[in-house]
Amino acid sequence: MKKNILKAVALATLVGAIPFAALAQNAAIVNGKAVPKARMDVLAQQLAAAGRPVTPEMQGQLREEVIAREVFMQEAQKQGLDGTDDYKNQLELARQAILIRQLFENYRKNNPVTDADVQAEYDKFVAANSGKEYKARHILVETEDQANKILADLKKGAKFEDIAKKQSKDPGSGANGGDLDWAAPASFVPEFSEAMIKLKKGETTAAPVKSQFGYHIIRVDDIRQAQLPKLEEVKPQVVQQLQQQRLQKYQEDLRAKAKVE
Repeated sequence: MKKNILKAVALATLVGAIPFAALAQNAAIVNGKAVPKARMDVLAQQLAAAGRPVTPEMQGQLREEVIAREVFMQEAQKQGLDGTDDYKNQLELARQAILIRQLFENYRKNNPVTDADVQAEYDKFVAANSGKEYKARHILVETEDQANKILADLKKGAKFEDIAKKQSKDPGSGANGGDLDWAAPASFVPEFSEAMIKLKKGETTAAPVKSQFGYHIIRVDDIRQAQLPKLEEVKPQVVQQLQQQRLQKYQEDLRAKAKVE
């Protein structure tokens, strides 16, 4: 009698443990179908990637979300929506997007940007941008006659800034008295930069400078050595730029090697 009771207790304990074991690896069981906890993990990763890290307090919300999705999916399957051409086409596009994203992530993981790569790119940037920077102003007008009249007015004592505000057709700098702030010569069109670098501090061009935008009157307010950011300040941007360049090259190489008929 005692043995039979013990067996019954043991059997009841074993039977009762099965649902709990199933729930340990599943978020829930909906209409007899298990919903793996892995779905909650993937959803949490997607939220984190979108800038919304999941806190422990949000686990209940995640569980409710995957349960709701399972309920809706089962109903859609019951109505035969998973057999439509539209569903199959969208599913294929989604499958491709996931695989392609994983392909690119795998490439980035296997081809990391090293500190040496970043240093080399930074050195190229410094070499290309070292030199002088100019704090210049300009007045931009449509005709050479207009420009010559302004030069004549400046010689009579008119203020450069006042004329720029009233007559310059460059709205960005004109509102600020023609101020272009600090910039390297390469920032401007060739005709402008060639005329600007010939000026000393405080000088104004003696004649109008013609470019594709019109006629410029240029004044240099100050000159200094280029102020470049330190490597530590721009390292994240350099890493991102190198990653993008490499990924683009990888994509182009794959496309070039593909046999398309």
